Amino acid sequence: MDKNQATGLILFAAVILVYSLFFASEPEPIIEPQTDSATQLQSKTSDDEPEQFGEGAQNDSLNDLSNQKKYGNFSSLVKGEEQVFTLENEDLKVTFSNKGGEIQTVEVKGFKTYDQQALILFDREFGDLEYEINAREGKIGLNDLYFQGSQSTSGTDEDRMHQLVFTANVGGGSLKRSYRLPATGYQLAHTLETDGLETLVSDEIATVNWKADLPVLEEDMLESRRKTYMNFYTTGEDYDYLTTGDSEDAQQIGEPLKWVAFKQRFFTAGIVANQQFLDGNLAQETPLDASSVKRMYATLRLPMNQEVSYYFGPNNYKILKQVTPEFDKNVDMGYVFVSWVNKYIIVNLFHWLENFFDNYGVIIILIVFIIKLFLLPLTYKSYIGMAKMRVIKPEIDELKEKYGDDQTKMQQEQMKLFGQLGVSPISGCLPMVLQMPFLLAMFFFFPNSIELRQESFLWAHDLSTYDSIVNLPFTIPFYGSHVSLFTLLMTLSQIAYTHFNNQLTTAQGPMKNIGYIMPVVFMFVLNSFPAALSFYYFVSNMVTFGQQALIKQFVDDAKIRQKVEESKAKNANKKKSKFQQRIEQAMKAAESKKAEPAKKKGRQK
Repeated sequence: MDKNQATGLILFAAVILVYSLFFASEPEPIIEPQTDSATQLQSKTSDDEPEQFGEGAQNDSLNDLSNQKKYGNFSSLVKGEEQVFTLENEDLKVTFSNKGGEIQTVEVKGFKTYDQQALILFDREFGDLEYEINAREGKIGLNDLYFQGSQSTSGTDEDRMHQLVFTANVGGGSLKRSYRLPATGYQLAHTLETDGLETLVSDEIATVNWKADLPVLEEDMLESRRKTYMNFYTTGEDYDYLTTGDSEDAQQIGEPLKWVAFKQRFFTAGIVANQQFLDGNLAQETPLDASSVKRMYATLRLPMNQEVSYYFGPNNYKILKQVTPEFDKNVDMGYVFVSWVNKYIIVNLFHWLENFFDNYGVIIILIVFIIKLFLLPLTYKSYIGMAKMRVIKPEIDELKEKYGDDQTKMQQEQMKLFGQLGVSPISGCLPMVLQMPFLLAMFFFFPNSIELRQESFLWAHDLSTYDSIVNLPFTIPFYGSHVSLFTLLMTLSQIAYTHFNNQLTTAQGPMKNIGYIMPVVFMFVLNSFPAALSFYYFVSNMVTFGQQALIKQFVDDAKIRQKVEESKAKNANKKKSKFQQRIEQAMKAAESKKAEPAKKKGRQK
């Protein structure tokens, strides 16, 4: 090292020394590692990753062990990626998930809810539909398993069939769920098949668990709940149903079932066995809130490899009749003595008129005219019967003055008078009685006719529910909080008809006044019934009023009186009929029974 280098090195060392003594800052404190999550995430080292991976693998291993314990050989089907499939025809749109191979939603096309939304008759968000099988490890719900789905279409346009098959391979066998939807209609066929699973399942029985919160489809919740209940039919040809009220109801069916239906007012969701369900547990309840109409449960046991069909559609009598025996019971046609009128006359007449008219108010008017024309002979006989009673009123009044205190004698003499004059006291009533099945049939037909749903006429926006012209700020007991104009018109027409009819009869006292009371009673009863029903009765009253006014123009009381006199001369020496004799004997026996207590009392005194 030369002199210059040594001098430079010394100077450099001197500068470092001076800087360190006078200008260098104090040593910085040591910063402890931060413990917040963000810093931890940033400061992860490669050494941490294997440790984390180990924990995930441990969790997966535990899940696998749990699935293996619960599902056994079926545990390999628990993992998968969910996919959605759709089957659609002219009337239905059904979505499925490969998780379970089960129905997710069902939309009934061509109909809307009361607020004009798509009509979804079944939705997994508000219910559940699941099949269970009996594996060696216990019951396994198919909704936990993933299937492979495939779709196909076969046939021509007229008989086109849409098919969807879900397959799950397990062990040496497979589970297969097949669905078939025709080009039109509301029925969806389904089959659950097993192949080569004899060692994995304990029996060949599947359990169908169906729970549904029935959606609100109509505006009138009270009427909807009244018309919503569960129907079922056994293979022993026994139709039955759960309660139609708001109370809870449940039944355990220990015999084979053919079908079960969740019936609402205008739509039904049902399941039909091609052969039979082994048995079932059925229940229904009414929610406290208005989120759904009713809540229904059905648990059914079904042999494997047996086809069932679902019905999701309208309560149209002609459509339901083609589904399966007695499935048309989901449309309430009334009691036995009036149901035949609806099934064989009114329904066919209604659908026939639909071919020519699209206004349902006009169709109702035409139905009234056709029925009244058909019943005109009975109406004429009823009028003639009342006219005969009217012309012999003087003779009846004489008997009342003569035997007014002796009712038995009065009745006997009346019967004798009727026989002599050739008059029957029931001649005016009997034709009216024969017309009653038609009047009562409408009481069931219009409230349950889906054809009238959301059809407007005049001021009624929907003929299937009441027409409200005024909404009251309060509720009148047994009447409601609205005013139905069609019901008011029906009431006024009935009162007018009663007044006109009383001029033609001999009715007096309470019998005469009851005709004015009944229309008022029906005004309260029918105020919340469908507008179509009140409109029908209004038109019917007006046509009947016109018929009788017309008949009156052609019926001469003088001629009727002449015929009565002819009958009186002809029957002057006529012997009493056996029927008259029996009536008189019965009246005498009744009078004797009344007199016995008085006689005993006299003897005791």
